[in-house]
Amino acid sequence: MSTTQALPSAKELALKNGVRFPNENEAYRRARDALLAEEIELRRHIERVAQQRRELPPGGVLPKDYELVGEHGPVKFSELFAGKQTLVVYSYMFGPQRKQPCPMCTSLLSAWDGEAEDVMQRVGLAVVARSPIERLLAFKKERGWKHLKLYSDVSGNYTRDYVSAEDADEPAFNVFTRRDGSLRHFWSGEMGMATADPGQDPRGAPDPMPLWTILDSTPEGRGSDWYPELSYPPS
Repeated sequence: MSTTQALPSAKELALKNGVRFPNENEAYRRARDALLAEEIELRRHIERVAQQRRELPPGGVLPKDYELVGEHGPVKFSELFAGKQTLVVYSYMFGPQRKQPCPMCTSLLSAWDGEAEDVMQRVGLAVVARSPIERLLAFKKERGWKHLKLYSDVSGNYTRDYVSAEDADEPAFNVFTRRDGSLRHFWSGEMGMATADPGQDPRGAPDPMPLWTILDSTPEGRGSDWYPELSYPPS
């Protein structure tokens, strides 16, 4: 969306919608059209934020070409780009001190596994955790992930620089580039506890979890005390 293009008002577009469902009354339709106008404004704001993100100046050069361990052995961080100019790295809460991986991270990555092949047509995609690679691959097999590429940060050097200086077992979403011949940090999700609104868990905007996108469209919403589990009893 061009930032200089004159756009019709969101209310005007909402009134052009014309959608009607069986037995809805006028009160519902008025409220729904008002909500639709807000949804249009939200879409426009999301695009403005995405444009602002794309226009960030160059980030800092990586201190080193980190050494990780992948499915087939040691690998340099630069190799994770897989021929692309951009690399997305998700840091998975599955450190060696955990008996099981974080259910929230696992829910997110389960959804991403289905999109991974599509994502990797455009950019590199890697999942990094502090546990040994054998442990990561065993859980990948147990979970049935087919497309995500998992890597172990054995030394913790990458994790301490771009996730937690204290080497805490925390999630992180980082984007890197190599467009000018240098490996550079481009963007990181920085919406955490310090930026959370009262009564809400820390969350990104847009939220990268499809789970929450779906639940946010329902009367129940995402709730305040429910979180995904690693597994559920047979229904």
